[in-house]
Amino acid sequence: MRVYKKSLTKAILLVLEKAVDGYVRVEDFAYHHYRYHYGAPELKKSSLAQALKRLREGGLIEQVKLKNDVIIKLTLAGKELISDGFDESKWDGKWRIVIFDIPEQKRIIRNLFRRNLKKWGFKHLQKSVWISKRNVFDKLNSYIKDLGIEKWVVIIESNKLTRTIS
Repeated sequence: MRVYKKSLTKAILLVLEKAVDGYVRVEDFAYHHYRYHYGAPELKKSSLAQALKRLREGGLIEQVKLKNDVIIKLTLAGKELISDGFDESKWDGKWRIVIFDIPEQKRIIRNLFRRNLKKWGFKHLQKSVWISKRNVFDKLNSYIKDLGIEKWVVIIESNKLTRTIS
């Protein structure tokens, strides 16, 4: 994800979190985005459409059609991401590293697992190695057990890392 896309995604989620009635009209945001997010870059409709699609597919927002309007609102997953995800200044200094080798017969579960790692803010470090600053160790451990893939997945929590992650 490019910095612009990430900042647009972040801006959309933050706008929805701060919206008085919990939703924003898509047209309102498209034409008057600067009212919602100070310092927002110039916004192209195509970029907004792509960002909204990614957020909807990731389960972070809902899109609702009302007569002639389309509104967007945060889902519970979107609210959780906002509450634990965007404030890097609260980082506890630990990296969460996930290493997995889920067999081909479990491809559907492997793809679902990979998709959720992305959704929870993990970055792809190497093939089947993902890393994050977010404190999701317990949540992730529980999720792995629910999927029944614990014999193929290792979670490491460490306060030292020598490779620069961007």
